[in-house]
Amino acid sequence: MTEIKRCEWIAGKPDYYVEYHDHIWGVPEHDDQLLFQWLILESFHVGLSWQLVLSKKENFINAFDHFDYEKIAEYGEEDIERLSNDAGIIRHKGKIRAAITNAQAFMKVQEEFG
Repeated sequence: MTEIKRCEWIAGKPDYYVEYHDHIWGVPEHDDQLLFQWLILESFHVGLSWQLVLSKKENFINAFDHFDYEKIAEYGEEDIERLSNDAGIIRHKGKIRAAITNAQAFMKVQEEFG
């Protein structure tokens, strides 16, 4: 088995961060569900550390219906309130609203380009 060569900055990071480095970062992804997940997580990352976002990834998955963009595109004010009160995620209402808008835009891109 070949040993994975790691960047220096990953030394001492938590296991979930090493897992991200080794198996996700820099690896092409073609699955729409996973692409949408990373789009949303990246949008919550703005102004915060990536390590913080990754540490909450499982909470985001549960809070955002496993990143089902069709469901998220239909979220309303009740969902925004529910998410803004979820201590397991980043509760920025602007970012929550952006996730809904991004889900709607994601579906329009699928319609246009497949």
